[in-house]
Amino acid sequence: MARSSIKIIRMLRETARRLKNGAPYQWGHMGSCNCGHLAQTITNYNKGEIHKAAMTRYGDWAEQLRDYCPQSNLPLDTLIDKMLESGLTREDLANLERLSDKNILAQLPAGTPYLKHNVRDDVVLYLNTWAAIMENELLQNINLEPLQQENKAFVPSSLLYSE
Repeated sequence: MARSSIKIIRMLRETARRLKNGAPYQWGHMGSCNCGHLAQTITNYNKGEIHKAAMTRYGDWAEQLRDYCPQSNLPLDTLIDKMLESGLTREDLANLERLSDKNILAQLPAGTPYLKHNVRDDVVLYLNTWAAIMENELLQNINLEPLQQENKAFVPSSLLYSE
């Protein structure tokens, strides 16, 4: 899984929000499917531009990611470059398309039925769960030890800077 970052968390949450609020969703359309929606968030390309880029080569996102070559200069490979530059991995994207990352699935709320990769609400749940996992990782990595070593008390910035 990608290294946790605020940037990725924001992209995941934004994509989930757009889908939840009714953005056009069609799993069989390369620009309106799971990866297509995240690609829209990352690249600011619209669904048609993403779909057109994908049609220069055969296959769905999983096949496109498997055949990805950063030196090809094919339109979808250039788009995938941008997604990878954001901090995601090819495995993240392949898992997103099928909602199949075992770490994310293990963190779903108790009683959640099996996710279907082509159901909007399941995609929203998967994206939000992924973002929550990353948020928890970031919180766990915050190191307050230097403050404790210096024997300084932590004072919230809201108390230091009042308006």
